[in-house]
Amino acid sequence: MTVEERPTKHRGGRRAWFTRVCVVVTVALFAVWTLWPLYWMAATSLKSPLEATRLDPTLWPHSFTFANFRALFTGTVPFGTYLFNSMFTALVSALVAVVVSTLCGYGFSRGGYRLTGVTSIAVLATQMLPLVVLIGPLYLLLLKAHLLNTYLGLIIGYTSFSVPFGAWMMKGFFDAMPREIEEAARVDGNGRLGVLFRVVVPLSVPGLVTTAVFVFMNTWNNLLYPLTLASTDSRQTLPAGLMQSFSGTFKTDWGGMMAAALITSLPLVIAFFAVQRFMVRGMTAGAFAGT
Repeated sequence: MTVEERPTKHRGGRRAWFTRVCVVVTVALFAVWTLWPLYWMAATSLKSPLEATRLDPTLWPHSFTFANFRALFTGTVPFGTYLFNSMFTALVSALVAVVVSTLCGYGFSRGGYRLTGVTSIAVLATQMLPLVVLIGPLYLLLLKAHLLNTYLGLIIGYTSFSVPFGAWMMKGFFDAMPREIEEAARVDGNGRLGVLFRVVVPLSVPGLVTTAVFVFMNTWNNLLYPLTLASTDSRQTLPAGLMQSFSGTFKTDWGGMMAAALITSLPLVIAFFAVQRFMVRGMTAGAFAGT
């Protein structure tokens, strides 16, 4: 190595080290920015009511207490009922949406009828309408059917805005699947439904899991539908129930609200990390469709 090459190599090493430090610092700042609300929620849930409402907030609880968590199940707020209602409606809605989305997505992907493209675009166009526009007709429909303030009414409402998204997600997954597999199954004597449920569905597990998780998350976090379609605590879900329980005119129970929010967030976090591998495969499977 000549004398001229040494300073160049040294400068290249410094530049690479500086770039690595900048990347680490940037990622750390974004991580702090993202995780700070979660930390503040957890810290506030462990504070006493007096400390949680101080004008000069503390970064961590000076006196740890689990009274806020105990009050959720022993106090006047029917938190257990809200939790069951959210879990039940979200799971059933995800199951129904996955079944319907699978049939719709397979029809859009493999259907040979003339209006396939127009129908699929029309289904996608429904996603452009905000929920507040759909809630009026849906409310009148459930009112005529006597399904207001019922589990079935909530499940119908949740499924109505989940199926278009799920159908298009499953369509992208089916488009990326080789047709030769289905043709071989047809040669073996399977009908259209037999090919779908015996061959296509077992190969579509990542897409099914991804659709189910997204529907579950959207249903779990939905506030407008349960706030409009359910009027009693026996059918109210967590978002609407907690908003009405902890927010008062003159006082807000921040400690209880943060404890409830922390418990409410756990199913979503667990569900995401449990199926993260399937979600990545499902979301990227349709990216190469048609290539």
